[in-house]
Amino acid sequence: MSYEVGFKPSALREVRKLDEVTRKAIISEVELLADNPRPDGCKKLKGESNLYRIRILGNYRVVYEIQDRRLIVTVVKVGHRRDVYQ
Repeated sequence: MSYEVGFKPSALREVRKLDEVTRKAIISEVELLADNPRPDGCKKLKGESNLYRIRILGNYRVVYEIQDRRLIVTVVKVGHRRDVYQ
């Protein structure tokens, strides 16, 4: 069963600000979340019920929410690791 993947508008704006190489890497990794929303290396964020994060190119993070009952993955935040958790 495949999940539907979407972006919050604010996360989409963050992706558009990034350079092309980083943007393509993030989009390709996010597309893979449709088949496996909890890939190897993903981490559940502490204190949050449904939020997870994956690393992209070492220094970038994608924070996303999984709704298992509705089969939806929503990207909440994208950015450099020094900024994304604020």
